Amino acid sequence: MWDEKYSAAHYVYGEEPNTFLQEHVDCLPKGKVLCLAEGEGRNAVFLARQGYQVTAVDASEVGLQKARRLAEKHQTSIEIVHADLATFEPGENQWDGIVSIFCHVPQKIRKRIHSKIAASLKSGGVFLLEAYTPRQLKHGTGGPPDVESMMSKALLLEEVSGLAFSHLEELEREIIEGSNHTGIGAVVQAIGKKQES
Repeated sequence: MWDEKYSAAHYVYGEEPNTFLQEHVDCLPKGKVLCLAEGEGRNAVFLARQGYQVTAVDASEVGLQKARRLAEKHQTSIEIVHADLATFEPGENQWDGIVSIFCHVPQKIRKRIHSKIAASLKSGGVFLLEAYTPRQLKHGTGGPPDVESMMSKALLLEEVSGLAFSHLEELEREIIEGSNHTGIGAVVQAIGKKQES
């Protein structure tokens, strides 16, 4: 499904980074950042241009090819990992930051990834997320068609342990990100830090 979606000539979520990430990029410690379900690369390339060492993981080879092209266009480089999040291993004490922007996967896979976030972050590492909440279904401006793949403050607190959240909010905001995210969106935004040991 994602290969088909990303096979469009244009970047379906645009070439500019997610605005929540852009506004809060300074919360991420400089160093190694993992971008989950990164698709066509807009967020990874933005981070690379800010001086981060970025690894982009996605299950779509078509999306990742577009990510490579976007990095070349901006004369920067990102590491690309073609993997399914159902089996991807983020490692332990590997990352200064983990970024999850509209990473909507089946509940079982999401819980698996979320359970590994704290262990895979270095001491002082930061997890930054924006995702649609179930209220998004009434808007129809992007995101999955089912509640199971969506997130909320309560779910994040339940699934992501070991972090201190400095920002955790559900809100509605205007999202203009390519042809596939345009209009009012109901989202949850989170910034959580692994306590320094």
